Amino acid sequence: MGKHALDGIRLADIAELAKVSEATVSRVLNGKPGVAAATRQSVLAAMDQLGYERPPRARQHNAGLIGLIIPELDNPIFPAFAQVIDRTLVMRGYRSVLCTQAPGGATEDEFIETLTARGVSGIVFVSGLHADTTADHDRYRRLIDSGVPVVFLNGYAPDVKAPFFSDDDRAAVELAITHLRELGHERIGLAVGPKRFVPVQRKAEQFRRLMAPVLGSAAAVDELIVHTLFSVEGGHSAAWTLLERGCTAAVCGSDLMALGAIRVARRRGLEVPRDFSVVGYDDSPLIAFTDPPLTTIQQQVSAMATAAVRTLLDEIAGVEPPAEEYLFQPELVVRGSTAACPDRT
Repeated sequence: MGKHALDGIRLADIAELAKVSEATVSRVLNGKPGVAAATRQSVLAAMDQLGYERPPRARQHNAGLIGLIIPELDNPIFPAFAQVIDRTLVMRGYRSVLCTQAPGGATEDEFIETLTARGVSGIVFVSGLHADTTADHDRYRRLIDSGVPVVFLNGYAPDVKAPFFSDDDRAAVELAITHLRELGHERIGLAVGPKRFVPVQRKAEQFRRLMAPVLGSAAAVDELIVHTLFSVEGGHSAAWTLLERGCTAAVCGSDLMALGAIRVARRRGLEVPRDFSVVGYDDSPLIAFTDPPLTTIQQQVSAMATAAVRTLLDEIAGVEPPAEEYLFQPELVVRGSTAACPDRT
């Protein structure tokens, strides 16, 4: 029969079997933070082997629980990431705890506090504050120092020593611009989100590099970059500005923005793609069924999410995590929202 009284547990026996200090054993038994997930598992396994029943506070630390923090559910690309991450975790015997940052709801820091209090084995961050160049990244360094394994998707923070998995934003813009230039477009606009985000900065940087030779100057290119919100309304606003500035095509930072761009073109009496071509970004679920079907840049959601989960689980198992960024190559999906420049038809 197992030994039930916490007072009767010999810390030295557990520490010797788990190859850790008695202080570490004590932290695990009392449900304290600051113990790496792999170390915690070693202590609990040693208790099982010695016939001790896990105290309630230790049992709260569910080795099969992974936190998943995403910005929202309104943009269909985020549920797509969540679905792949959850499916991959389930296949490996884990469960995800989904935390969604709705406006006015819990903050990323509050989610981190809640997840660590529940003793999750690790956390996956998708397009979080790690992508914001103005945000304080100390929250992540503290989390890593406390022994919680983490991985990040879409957004690189070089000052955080952890694995990052990102779509290659520069390659995405190059695919879109090359496609539109082959169709004869020269006044191409870029509609993207706020300047503070790493993916936005990378897209704008590549857009400037590719379009400066076409438009003749950096100033001319900057006139055709509009920073707005990653939403239908943001795309609507940006496309209105780009059309006023004589653009015949727009590259958008999300599929939702692209739908907003199509809407405003129609309100101005233009046809897409005959009068105005639009390229989205993400290849969100169901986007192929819009009117017209959207030409877009496809993120490698499945490959990115699967690689991130596998790296996180390796880290949980004790493998030293690679502190670098892995870039995944996007693909151009040509549908019905792009056509030859009207000047050439």
